[in-house]
Amino acid sequence: MNENTNAENTCGEETIPEEETISETTEETAAEGAAEETAEETAAEDTDTAEAAPEEPDPAETIKKLEEELAAEKERYLRLDAEYYNYRTRTAKEKSDAYDNATAQAVSEILSVIDNFERALGTECSDEKFKSGIDMIFRQYVSILEKLGVKEIEALGKTFDPNLHNAVSSTEDEEKGENEIAAVLQKGYTLGKRVIRPAMVTVANP
Repeated sequence: MNENTNAENTCGEETIPEEETISETTEETAAEGAAEETAEETAAEDTDTAEAAPEEPDPAETIKKLEEELAAEKERYLRLDAEYYNYRTRTAKEKSDAYDNATAQAVSEILSVIDNFERALGTECSDEKFKSGIDMIFRQYVSILEKLGVKEIEALGKTFDPNLHNAVSSTEDEEKGENEIAAVLQKGYTLGKRVIRPAMVTVANP
């Protein structure tokens, strides 16, 4: 009686094949592995994203860098402005000197003509009209020189100045002071502050 009962129980239980159990275990293992790989990939992506994200710059360092750049540009600008100022000053002086040199050269040529007119006016002439015409031309030349800024150097009765006068002779004269100019042999002229020709003089009591 018991044996029959056991046999019936055994027949009533469903026996699970061993192959199905192995297959389920393999699938579970694969699923777990896939989940682990997914988790690792996600972690790696998070790490890459964190590494790729730029660091926020320090405001103080940024301000310092900008101030240094501004100071460098300001110094460069000031240096450039100073160079340009020097260039303008130099070119203006060169132009002024070129003009003065050209004028001085032209005036030097005219002075010899003025000297001849003065000699002619100092000589005796019976023709007053002719002498008057010479005097008129002479005055026109003098007027031209004055417009150019040419001035006669004061000499007679003045104290000898080597910067303005050229002493070609000397004399002893009790009525004259020491180094006083006693006679003017040839007039001297200046153009502005430049001496075009020093006055040729005789100095008393040198």
